[in-house]
Amino acid sequence: MSSLTPAQFRSRFPICQRRIYVNSCSQGALSIDVEDAMREYTESWHERGSPWEWWVEKVEQLRARFAASIGADGDEIAVLASASAGINAIASALEFRGVSDRQRSDVVMGEFEFPTMAQIWLAARRRGAEIRWVRAAGDRLDVEAYARAIDDRTVIVPATHVCFRNGHRTDIAALTRTAHLHGALVLVDDYQRTGSAPLDVHALDVDFLVTGCLKYLVAAAGIAFLYVRRDLVERLEPMFTGWFGRVNPFAFRIDEIDWPASATRFESGTPPVVNAYLAIAALDLLDRVGYQNIGEHVAGLVERFRSAAEAAGFVVRTPPERERRGPLVVIQCVDAPAMVSRLAGRGIIASSRGNGLRVSFHAYNDEGDVDAVMAALEAESALLERAAARSAAAHDSAEARQ
Repeated sequence: MSSLTPAQFRSRFPICQRRIYVNSCSQGALSIDVEDAMREYTESWHERGSPWEWWVEKVEQLRARFAASIGADGDEIAVLASASAGINAIASALEFRGVSDRQRSDVVMGEFEFPTMAQIWLAARRRGAEIRWVRAAGDRLDVEAYARAIDDRTVIVPATHVCFRNGHRTDIAALTRTAHLHGALVLVDDYQRTGSAPLDVHALDVDFLVTGCLKYLVAAAGIAFLYVRRDLVERLEPMFTGWFGRVNPFAFRIDEIDWPASATRFESGTPPVVNAYLAIAALDLLDRVGYQNIGEHVAGLVERFRSAAEAAGFVVRTPPERERRGPLVVIQCVDAPAMVSRLAGRGIIASSRGNGLRVSFHAYNDEGDVDAVMAALEAESALLERAAARSAAAHDSAEARQ
């Protein structure tokens, strides 16, 4: 398989010839490779009728391919329909009272989580979980803040790698070391980063990780992954289960639950076969560029954009340090939804959360995209907050309190 430069990678995405696409944080762009995979699935359905053995084998191919891409082994990966399904499986497998000879009940969770993560653990309060919130300092959430909340009563620390609202990146390796000192588990939500840079779950020493193909893995909604560290797999039996969570789903047993020795025990219903086709095509494409190359390319674009936005006097909510950010940069607006609409009129596809304009980059973006977005922001700057104005307002507020 031949390798691709970022420019060659870009040529595989037709939308990049017509629009400035900086919305991978919401949905990855569609490549001709993934489009071809859709047709391949449809043709298999037309030609073979119901080739379930063939389709299940596609899911197994995907499992192995994704595992290799994150430094895991195939038996540590569950293929699911959503990240929510993976989080629910882990939450349902944990106990919140009387673990070994100690009482553990706490879930330590930061304010930067995506709603599904927070909501699942909040629901676990009915089973004895106690939520301990880690509060952010503006748009920063340091590991030290987590360290003050984690203790020997902590069961698990769910943590986003990159925050969907401001682009803040958590130091997952440091957080994992802190949690493990107290015997607590760590569940990483990597949805806002997987595919945009190298990832090695064994090197990070995380216990669990969830992600999916909707964003930087450039496939589609409806397929996700759960990584479970091998030595934890057989210690956990999820209540969130189903027929594909068995040793042999096609044995069709109804008299017993048998648990596989692999992470397939965290799967439930019929696998998302069509999405497996798309995901394999997307992973093939990403592999041809290489995650190290992708990460370096994206980091360069993020630095160029963030520096330019800050120099223009815009309020940039994403941290300035390279190690504290991912592929997503957030600019504070007066009216972010209106800004998204104005940018769309200029052929630029972005997104917003609250009053933050989200601009995200992938290997199919280039410096021309960065410069085009900056020019559009300058032209629509009435919709943006200015750092000088914010500083003056804070000064006036401080004086009024004195």
